[in-house]
Amino acid sequence: MGAVAVGLAYDRAGEGGVPLLLVHGWPETRRIWTRNVAPLAEAGFDVVAPDLRGFGDSPIADDGFYDLAAHARDLEALCRSLGWEWCHACGGDLGGGAIIDLGLRFEGLVRRQVLFNCVLPIVEGLPPVPAHVLQAADYFVRQGRDADALASELRTAEERRRYVAAFYGSRFWATPGAFTPAEAAWHAEPFGDAEKLRAGFGNYESALGSRPLSEAPRFFERVAVETVALYGPDDHVIWEDFPERCELVFENLVGPFVVPRAGHFLQWERAELLNRTLAAFLRDPID
Repeated sequence: MGAVAVGLAYDRAGEGGVPLLLVHGWPETRRIWTRNVAPLAEAGFDVVAPDLRGFGDSPIADDGFYDLAAHARDLEALCRSLGWEWCHACGGDLGGGAIIDLGLRFEGLVRRQVLFNCVLPIVEGLPPVPAHVLQAADYFVRQGRDADALASELRTAEERRRYVAAFYGSRFWATPGAFTPAEAAWHAEPFGDAEKLRAGFGNYESALGSRPLSEAPRFFERVAVETVALYGPDDHVIWEDFPERCELVFENLVGPFVVPRAGHFLQWERAELLNRTLAAFLRDPID
C-alpha cells in the first residue's frame, strides 16, 4: 500500500518533478496505472495515482457521496496536501469526468489534461447516445437503479470478482487479449470486498439520480483547459463518435487521436504510447 492523505490512498513516484495526477475510473483502482507510474517518474514527473473514495485502499465515504463533485473535492484536497499549487492530469472513464470537474471547479488547478474514453460534459450540439451503446450499458442502469438487488445477487467474494473481471474480458471493453485471465483477476481483486463493490455502484446511482449529490456537478459547460483527447476504438461502452464529441466540448483541444489496438483501458493496453504522449504534451513546466 502506498501513502494516505485526506482519506485517499495513493502511489507516488518522482517527488519534486512536474506534478501529474493519474485518476482511475470504474471498475478500476490505482492498479490500472501500474505500467505508467515509474516510466512517467523517470520522464520527470511527480506522479500521484490515488484510489478514489470507496475504491481500492481508500475508505468508504462517511458522507455517502460518490458524485463527481465529491471526487473532485477529494482530489483538490489531495493536491493541496502534497503542496501542489497546480498539476497536470490524466484519466479515463469516471476519472476523466472527475478531472474535468476538478479543472472547472478549481480554476487554474489543472493546467493541462490528457483524457481518453471518459464521460463528457453535456453541452449544446451533442447528438443522442446511439442505441447500440445503450444496449452495452445495461450494467450502468442496473448499477444505478437496482444497486442493492445486484449487490445481493453477488453473494461471495469470488462472484463479485468474477462480475468485475468480465469488464476486462467478455464484455468487450478492452481490445481482445489485452488482459490475461490472471491480470483481469488482479484488477478485480479489490472488488471482492462487498462494501467496496457496493460503494462503486454509488457513482452510477449519483449519475442516475438514485443517490443524493453532494452538490451539482460542473458538467454542463465547455472546457477551456488545454486538452489532449485520445480514443481507444475497441470499446463497446463509450460512444464511437467520442472524438467528434470532444471537438464540441473542449475549447483548446489537441486531437482527438484514435489509438489502434486500444479500448477502454488505454493506460494499460497502450501504456508506452500514453506515456510518450504525456511526456511530449506536458514536458515543459509552465510558469
